[in-house]
Order: sequence, then C-alpha cells, then structure tokens
Amino acid sequence: MLEALGWIGSAIVVVSLLQTRILRLRVLNLIGCSVSVVYALLGSVWPVLGLNAVLALINIVHLRKLTAAEETERAYAVVTVQPDDAYLEFLLDKHRADINATNPNFDQDSAETPATEAHLVLHNDETVGMVLIHNDGSGVARVVLDYVTPRFRDFTPGKYLFRDSGLLRSRGFTHVSAPAPADKQTSSYYEALGFTTSGSRSVLQLT
Repeated sequence: MLEALGWIGSAIVVVSLLQTRILRLRVLNLIGCSVSVVYALLGSVWPVLGLNAVLALINIVHLRKLTAAEETERAYAVVTVQPDDAYLEFLLDKHRADINATNPNFDQDSAETPATEAHLVLHNDETVGMVLIHNDGSGVARVVLDYVTPRFRDFTPGKYLFRDSGLLRSRGFTHVSAPAPADKQTSSYYEALGFTTSGSRSVLQLT
C-alpha cells in the first residue's frame, strides 16, 4: 500500500508536467507533491519528504500569484496594431493549427467582415492572446477572432481586454458582438464575461 502511494504521487507529478495550461500544471503538481509528502512521511524517506515539501510550497506560492485578480490585472497589457502588422501575421501563422481548431469559422480574408483593428494581449512580455475586430461605425465591435494561447486559457485575458482595460469603450464602442459559441467551453467563457445570446451572436454591453 505504501509503495503504491509513492508510485501514485510520482505518476501525478509526471502527468502534471505534460499539461499545456499552466494553472492545471501547478494544481496537479501540487497534488502529486502532497501525495509524495504523505508517502515519504509514512515511510520515513526524508530526502523525498524534503524535496516534495519544498516543491509543494513553490506550487502554492505560484498558484496564489496566478489566481490573484490584482496580480493578473497588473500583469496584462494590450497593444493595438494594424491588421496587416508583420508581428500579427507571424503570430497567426505560428498558431494557425490551433486557431483553426478553436476558431473554425475564422476567415482572415473575409470580405464581409474584414478586421479593421487588432489588439494583442500580453502577459508581462509574452503575447498570450489576439483579438481582431471589425468596426462598421455603429458602435459595435464585431469580433472576427478571439484567440488565447493554450497556457493561458485558464485565465482571463479576454476579460481584461473586453471589460477591465476600458480600451474598447475609449475607442467609442458600446457593445461587443461575437459569434455564438460552438462548444461548451466557449459558452462558459462568454457567460463568465457577461455575454448574452442574441440570435446567432453573443453580445456584451460595455459599461
């Protein structure tokens, strides 16, 4: 039983390191370290106990930073670029496969709703999100693409751009209109931001 407990803790730590989302990685790693601490304590394996206790503490510290709203808000920034910006094109090409998987209706060359402005969401100095918007002059920001890199999908770069930053309000928008969610994860994301469904679109009133 004791040996099985040790293997379970090690397995959870290994699985945690395979995660692409940083929050999930930290949570699983903390669980694995905690199980290993119990194993080491019961088996009097002091080096293993010391190592996993320190790792568990490190995970706790990072989780507090990651989940603190105040810390998150300080860490995010938005940089506005032109839709044909070279760096934006590089990001779109780099994440093309994931964008096609998560935004199957995205058409960069759409003649009906071409992107008239683009906003990059940064976490410290890492670009973690891209939002392309079509502005038809009606005060509604029509979302052409809302993409977040896998590591940051547990967080709220979209919330920061659409609500907390005040950027869209400062540019004269009163509402945000996005395609109706195609899956449960996207639906939960929009609901958390305050979007409501209106026909084939999800709408957020900017206050």
